[in-house]
Amino acid sequence: MLCDVAGLLQRVEAAALGSPKVERHERCGKKRRQQSARRFEQPGGPTMLVRLQNCLRDRGFHFRIDAATRLRLLFDRGEYEPFDTGLTSSDPLGFVDSKPYTERLRSMRESTNLSDALIAAAGTLEGRPVQICAMEMRFIGGSMGCVVGEKIARAIDRSLAQSSPLIIVSASGGARMQEGAVSLMQMAKISAGLMRLDEARIPFISVLTDPTTGGVTASYAMLGDLNIAEPGALIGFAGPRVIEQTIRQKLPQGFQRSEFLLEHGMLDAVVHRRQLKSYISRALEFMGQSSVVSRQTSA
Repeated sequence: MLCDVAGLLQRVEAAALGSPKVERHERCGKKRRQQSARRFEQPGGPTMLVRLQNCLRDRGFHFRIDAATRLRLLFDRGEYEPFDTGLTSSDPLGFVDSKPYTERLRSMRESTNLSDALIAAAGTLEGRPVQICAMEMRFIGGSMGCVVGEKIARAIDRSLAQSSPLIIVSASGGARMQEGAVSLMQMAKISAGLMRLDEARIPFISVLTDPTTGGVTASYAMLGDLNIAEPGALIGFAGPRVIEQTIRQKLPQGFQRSEFLLEHGMLDAVVHRRQLKSYISRALEFMGQSSVVSRQTSA
């Protein structure tokens, strides 16, 4: 660890947030999750949901957002430079399930306008140069294949070359079964790269969103110097129904939700989406990562 996590969290909550504690809430029911955003529309302007960063104001429920929206919320002025947009999977196994893997990839690229389930980008976060990787759930459930692993590995290389912090925003169903052992190899590949970041004392912050499961949870999502989650996010390896069927016991209320994991020491913080950018910025400041403005002032 780059610094004492307990002390860091106390200072971040005291200095960075307008409200020192993040309000917890019960997970809203299915009807709430399926609400149409049209009821929040206002004539001649953006919807209320957009202004609230796709969160409900009354109960704090967080709707899922795509990778591009996530990057616009975190980077200053919503501006960033994407990398490795041309990387695509070569279908190493020639996999066929209900349809050939190549056909599935093609349809996903057409519907999402992305080459795979992750956008790697560089920019500034409150004046501080950072590398951010945001996963895209719409692309085969945000599953991790060879392209996702390679994009993150290259982002780690850029962080090492520029001494800039790395932030990974996870939203994934886990390793991509259509790539078999090749997808599982990405877990070790990324973990080894993160060890190089740790040795160079460059911060890595992991942000876990709904859902973060499977091989992604078992590797880089839980390896951050600071592990942060959004309220109510499903986080785990196997799903709760699989666990219940295996152990034949009823799981406790809120099991595998971010608040439950925070209480049991699996997370460092649960932070509301509207406070996330300032929280990360303050955490990086405590980790010794000064902004461009402060560097110019000191010079």
